[in-house]
Amino acid sequence: MADVEIRTFTADDADAVLSVILPIQREEFGIDITVDAQPDLRVIPDFYQSGKGQFWVAVKDGAIVGTVGLKDIGNNQAALRKMFVAAAVRGSEHGVAALLLDRLFAHARDAGLTDIFLGTTDKFVAAHRFYEKNGFSEIAKSALPRAFPLMAVDSKFYRYKVG
Repeated sequence: MADVEIRTFTADDADAVLSVILPIQREEFGIDITVDAQPDLRVIPDFYQSGKGQFWVAVKDGAIVGTVGLKDIGNNQAALRKMFVAAAVRGSEHGVAALLLDRLFAHARDAGLTDIFLGTTDKFVAAHRFYEKNGFSEIAKSALPRAFPLMAVDSKFYRYKVG
């Protein structure tokens, strides 16, 4: 596994985070979405790094190559958002996604969270396999908590029981 550091987001990371997420959404998966349609990416400290939430970046050779956010939605529940890993470091041989998820799970346990929910597009088939392999169970949209922050592109939903 390559030398990858997982650390919390700082304000200096803002542009690099966008440079990881937007090309994956737009170029790799053909999702017609802009940064303006994702206002959370402009206010990461306020949106993610409050309550029991947090936002992490994966850094390799001084560059951000992955992201994941945990949004506190109240009731000891959270939403996993913005999990993206650059294509060049994707896959189990690099382990970037697993490292990001491990950090998120450790934080969730330490923070006393009971459930993590996520929504994703049906286009992210490899991500579905990754989430399922790591303990997430698919749920119906109607099973989401009322406070879950739905995105227009979300069509598939998962739940992870912390603990």
